[in-house]
Amino acid sequence: MKIAILTPTFSEFSGIDRVVENEVKELSDKGNAITIFCFKADMKTKYASVIEIGMPRNPTFERVYRLFFFLDFLKISRIVNSLKGFDKIICHQYPMTIIASKARKKFGIHYTYYDAGVAYPELFQNFTERNYMKLFRYLTIKTVKNVDDAISISEFLSDVLKKETGLESRVEYVEIDRNRFHKGVIGERIRKKYDLGNSPVCLYVGRISPHKGIHILIESFNIVLKEIPDAKLLIVGKKTFGDYSKKLEDLAKKVNEKAIIFTDFVPDEELPYFYGAADVYTTATLWEGFDMPIVEAEACGKPSVAFDVGAHKEVLKKGALIKSIDANLFARGIIKLLSNKIKNS
Repeated sequence: MKIAILTPTFSEFSGIDRVVENEVKELSDKGNAITIFCFKADMKTKYASVIEIGMPRNPTFERVYRLFFFLDFLKISRIVNSLKGFDKIICHQYPMTIIASKARKKFGIHYTYYDAGVAYPELFQNFTERNYMKLFRYLTIKTVKNVDDAISISEFLSDVLKKETGLESRVEYVEIDRNRFHKGVIGERIRKKYDLGNSPVCLYVGRISPHKGIHILIESFNIVLKEIPDAKLLIVGKKTFGDYSKKLEDLAKKVNEKAIIFTDFVPDEELPYFYGAADVYTTATLWEGFDMPIVEAEACGKPSVAFDVGAHKEVLKKGALIKSIDANLFARGIIKLLSNKIKNS
């Protein structure tokens, strides 16, 4: 079968694209011919051809272009026509849903929507970001209504998709590479690189975005430091919102900039060693369609602390699920797990 996978980017920093990477291998192993269509790519795979369709390089212009991509009639028409002859389209995220929807209508290609969800607009902190996400959400809903079938990565997202679009979807949980993420991973080199010594270490992995609640995580960690003063917090992730990143850096300076370490983006192959170096995985995210890092942390034998939002009750098996969005309660969950670790070490 000839399959087109449509995803906005094919990049190491994107959780969706890590799912795409695994999906491509699985489909290729079954004998399918795979082509990935994306705006830009910084990953390579031997299991698929990758076609970049291009977009502005400036991060601000990039976001605007992606939102208003429906106005680029010539490029949309060109890409839709290039899909003639494919048997199936698997589409990840707006605005690639525009292309998939039009290709289905023009050529009758089977269109599967892979639902990783869209964060609630009200979780974003300024007027521009909220309205951007409102329009993004609206355009997503509008362009998935003619799908042939849909896959959601959690029961939570399946319920949301049904409520917002009327679409039924089957649930397929995200698989992680258990050859890379396992209990035997040693994080000594990460501890050495960031001068962590024998300190208790909390870890966050993901985008630096307002809905990820990293400001709450830092506030909670301030409380943790009052009881466990030698604790450290590693924040691993790409800074995608400049104002929010600056706010977090200022907040970290007020708390203890030596105890809170921003690593920025790290290569995917390095991630297992960060889990190996950590004692507790911590995410104060306010919305999550799945949360792959929690699963990766657990595979490495590390408990997690997270709020009871989104798919977390489906995903978190070891650690503490905090029922209320409260920095103090979150801190108590961290302190309990770190104290148990210290006591047993």
